[in-house]
Amino acid sequence: MAFTLPTLPYAQSALEPHIDAMTMEIHHGKHHQAYVTNANKALEGTRWADADPVEVIRQLAEIPDDKRGPVRNNAGGHVNHSMFWALMAPAGAGGGGVPGGGVGPAITAAFGSFDAFKEKFAAAGTGRFGSGWAWLVFNGEKLEICSTANQDNPLMGKGIAGCEGSPILGLDVWEHAYYLKYQNRRPDYIAGWWNVVNWSRVDELYRKAGGK
Repeated sequence: MAFTLPTLPYAQSALEPHIDAMTMEIHHGKHHQAYVTNANKALEGTRWADADPVEVIRQLAEIPDDKRGPVRNNAGGHVNHSMFWALMAPAGAGGGGVPGGGVGPAITAAFGSFDAFKEKFAAAGTGRFGSGWAWLVFNGEKLEICSTANQDNPLMGKGIAGCEGSPILGLDVWEHAYYLKYQNRRPDYIAGWWNVVNWSRVDELYRKAGGK
């Protein structure tokens, strides 16, 4: 089955006032759809045309040279955004607050406190020059923060993405994710985004990755 655009798990306006409806409409319906369309085009006729998107980005080194760049950008964009939508929920209705389950204590153990984690994660997002992502990954039984350029994902491996591990939280810091509402104020976007983080989903991904 070719890549398909996932349905948002909430209304486009549900993340207001922290993420505006127009941004969600364009980000999901235009940008993400373009990644899907272009990934399918790049993979057409290859053995990866019907593969799971996550497996595609894990196997980038095996993709033919003439297709690897488009697949890296567009399959990466599809995987990243599919994860991103599910990592958010309306503020006060699944979004925001503090992490619980197993990931909450793990964050405290790794970074000293939840507030210290937020500062370091925000720094990874604001410090990413140009377009990219900030990530919390479970890597070798420990949590780490890293950032990647463009639509790279830690699942691509350190040699490609610059970091590695199973991503359990990801933040899109491309300008199209926030510019309509926040203009060039990326730190303000990140500060607002904490109000819509779906920590239950983060905990699910943490446990799936092997965390306890």
